[in-house]
Formats: sequence, C-alpha cells, structure tokens
Amino acid sequence: MSQSSIEWTEVTWNPVTGCTKISSGCKFCYAERMAKRLKSMGVKQYENGFNLTLAPQMLNHPYKWKSPKTVFVNSMSDLFHELVPLEYIQKVFEVMNNTPQHTYQILTKRSERLKELSKHLKWTNNIWMGVSVEEEKVSFRIKDLINTPAKVKFLSIEPLINPVYNLYLDNIDWVIVGGESGPKARPIEKEWITYVHKECKKKKVPFFFKQWGKPEFNSNPFDPTKVKEHPMYAKGGCELDGKVYRQMPVLIST
Repeated sequence: MSQSSIEWTEVTWNPVTGCTKISSGCKFCYAERMAKRLKSMGVKQYENGFNLTLAPQMLNHPYKWKSPKTVFVNSMSDLFHELVPLEYIQKVFEVMNNTPQHTYQILTKRSERLKELSKHLKWTNNIWMGVSVEEEKVSFRIKDLINTPAKVKFLSIEPLINPVYNLYLDNIDWVIVGGESGPKARPIEKEWITYVHKECKKKKVPFFFKQWGKPEFNSNPFDPTKVKEHPMYAKGGCELDGKVYRQMPVLIST
C-alpha cells in the first residue's frame, strides 16, 4: 500500500505492475515514468521496469490494513491487460470480495476484455469499475463498461486530450475529468470540460473535476487552487467557473 496524491482516492495497491500502450491517452504515461524511476532506485517490485509483471506477494496486503481505505487498484498497470491471466484477476477479486471494509477503484482501457471476463468475476458492492475515455474515438469503452455486472461504474475522462461529445451516462455512477500533466502534456480546452459537466448535471451523475494539468491550460489565470499552499491545490488548478467540483458516487451498503 502507498499513500496517494490522487485527489479521488487514498491509497494505491499494485498486484500487477507494467503495461503496454494501446491508445492516445497512453502516450505520456505517468506510470511508465514512475516505474523507470523506481527501478533505478532499486525497488524490488519494479526490477522489470515497465514490463508487465504479476506481484502475487502483494495479494494479501489489504487483509493487513487496520482501517477502511479507498484503494486505487493497479495505478501502475491495467488489471485487464491481455497478459494477466483470468485466474490471477480472480485472485485479485477474491481479496476485494473478502475485504468489504475497503472500497476498491479499478480503471481499464481494455474494456473489451473487461466485458468478456466480467461474467467470471464476483462483483461485490465495494468494487467500483471504471474505464478511461480520453477522447471521442474510445467512447465505445463506456458501452462495454455498462454491459458488465459491476455495481458501481465510473468514467475517467483523463487526460482529456480531445472533446468527448458521444457520452453515454445512463447507468454511470461517477465521472472524473482532468487535464494532462507532465513535461509534454497536451492542452485541455474549457469547452470540453463544461460539455461533460453539463451532461453530468442533466443526468444527475456526480462530477469530479480533478485538474487543468498545467497552469497555462487553466482558463482562469487567478485560480487560487493553482497555488501549492491552497488546501484544494491541484496541478494547474481545479476551479471551473470559480467552483471546485469534487463530487463522489453514492455508496452502496454492503
């Protein structure tokens, strides 16, 4: 378990590390940069760098946590990568099924495999399943997600690198939007964000605006959340028309 600076979670848990790029959102992958850094630091779990690696030694960690956690699962990989066997995914799910005190958030770009394997997995209420939708041409992932038995379904529209106007929000419980950060970040446009926000309001879907990504992308040069000392600080700031949107999905009781 590692404490996370990601605004919508508390800790990360990585029973798999490493990945391969499959769409435009992967171009400047933060996990790839981080894996290389951790390898150079001699961290054993990352001795293979960003090559996909199963980490069965991490499977029992959630049983040791003394208090309930909100957990981003595989922040450094994709659980539904084609090189992760179904049997191993089932082991990860078994841990989540057996620890209902924790809330687990899973994100994938491999929605087709998610849809294919979902019937072989046990979807307890504490498992939130999401897909990344960084631009219009991958919006098919939303329908793949909807066609799974996951109890809580969410979209990570991050990094938002092109507009997403083809939004299917029926049966979606939460939407996160964020701009890209990092040395070669691609800009985000305000109209792309406000369109998603408007659609979420229309469908009464909780909306979480994470960040603009870089200060120069922010449409408001005076956004106070660009300053690191601000309690709501985010990369590039996180105000949208003078407000901070950090809505969360309604929890389902276990």
